[in-house]
Amino acid sequence: MTRVALVTGGSRGIGAAISVALKNAGYTVAANYAGNDEAADKFKAETGIPVYKWSVADYDACAAGIGRVEADLGPVSVLVNNAGITRDAMFHRMTREQWKDVIDTNLNGLFNMTHPLWSGMRDRKFGRIINISSINGQKGQMGQSNYAASKAGDIGFTKTLAQEGARAGITVNAICPGYIGTEMVRAVPEKVLETIVAAIPAGRLGEPDEIARCVVFLASEDSGFITGSTLTANGGQYMT
Repeated sequence: MTRVALVTGGSRGIGAAISVALKNAGYTVAANYAGNDEAADKFKAETGIPVYKWSVADYDACAAGIGRVEADLGPVSVLVNNAGITRDAMFHRMTREQWKDVIDTNLNGLFNMTHPLWSGMRDRKFGRIINISSINGQKGQMGQSNYAASKAGDIGFTKTLAQEGARAGITVNAICPGYIGTEMVRAVPEKVLETIVAAIPAGRLGEPDEIARCVVFLASEDSGFITGSTLTANGGQYMT
């Protein structure tokens, strides 16, 4: 039976690359998205991957959305928690709303998506949960206290659930991408981009497909003895 994979933030950027890579690897894929209908419709038309709209910051919306996916495609065996936002500001200027919005999506979103699926994975004795954290959750970053806190929290969440799920055949791992050449990153001013690349020992940005290949491996049967791990994919910019 073909396994079903659900990718949050799965219709753009790194998430889109993950969705396509999983489909090419033989999974039945559902791509969640939050708000950009035009981009989601284009992605669906180009890839044939069904898209589902809800906010991962809303628990009830997640439970309902997962219900729709499973009614359409079958039980979800692979969850990729990729959805994330930024609301950057130096801490003395950060508003409560900027803090809350990022934590609600990037950290609470992992609970909201994983919790409704956890019992089913335990019952079936199989699950793959892959959380997309960030280099800035490992090392911190000025102007991103909210984002760095959320992404560091993702790693703690990963390590704890890995312990709880191991005997039930559920693996839980995190990937910490560095600077990846998404449309958003490539749109920054050229001089800023040059500064970013200069700090990467590999001398280049990563590609979304490189993160997607990490996900495909962690989702596979071959990765069954790997759990609670943080896979650092940043071109040598930060080493752990």
